[in-house]
Amino acid sequence: MARRPKPPAGTLVLLVRHGTTPTTGSTLPGRAKGLHLADTGRAQAEAVAARLAPLAERVDAVYASPLERTRETAAPIGRSLGHKVTIERGLLECDFGDWTGAKLSDLRKLSEWTTVQRYPSGFRFPAGESFTEMQTRITSALARLVAAHPGRTIVAVSHADPIKAAVADAMGTHLDLFQRIVVSPCSVTAIWYGHDGPAVLCVNSIGDDLSGLGLS
Repeated sequence: MARRPKPPAGTLVLLVRHGTTPTTGSTLPGRAKGLHLADTGRAQAEAVAARLAPLAERVDAVYASPLERTRETAAPIGRSLGHKVTIERGLLECDFGDWTGAKLSDLRKLSEWTTVQRYPSGFRFPAGESFTEMQTRITSALARLVAAHPGRTIVAVSHADPIKAAVADAMGTHLDLFQRIVVSPCSVTAIWYGHDGPAVLCVNSIGDDLSGLGLS
C-alpha cells in the first residue's frame, strides 16, 4: 500500500493589534490615512517587540496591515526579530465606509449601533464592508500566510475587529458573538493552525511571558 502523505506542519500565528493612537477610544478611524501612533502607542510597540524578542529564532516573518499605525507598530517588532516587515492587505482594518472618522459617542446614538453589537453578521457599513466580508478576508489572508510558513511562527500586526473575527473563526464561535472578545492595543493573540484545525492559545495577552508558546 502506498504511504499516506505526511500532513503539513502546523504554524503559530501571533496576531498583534497596533498601538494606541490619538483617537483610540474616541473615533472610528477605519482606513483613513495619516493616523500615527501616539507617544503611548510607540512605547507599547517597543514593549511588545521586547516581549516577542525571545521567539526570534522561531519567527519566520513579520507582516503588517498597510496603514501607518500598524506599520509603526510592526517596525520595532521587525527589528527585534531580525525581519523586514512585509505589507499584507488582507490584514487591513474593516472598511467602515461612511462611518470612517465618526465619533464613537455619536455612533452609539444610532439605531444601527445595536445591530453592530448584537447582530454583526447581518450588518454592512454604509458604502463600506460587511463584518462577514471582513472575517472572510482576514481568515483567507491568514490561510495564505500559514501555507507559506509551515512549521514556523509568524507575526501579523493588524486591527482589533479583524483579530477578533479571526479568533471567533478559530474557536468555531459565531460572528454574532465576536464583540465579546477583547483585543487591546499592542496585545498578542496566538493561534496555532495545524492540519486538524486551529487552536487558540491566548487572546489579548498584555504582559505575559510568551516563551511558553512552544508548539511551533
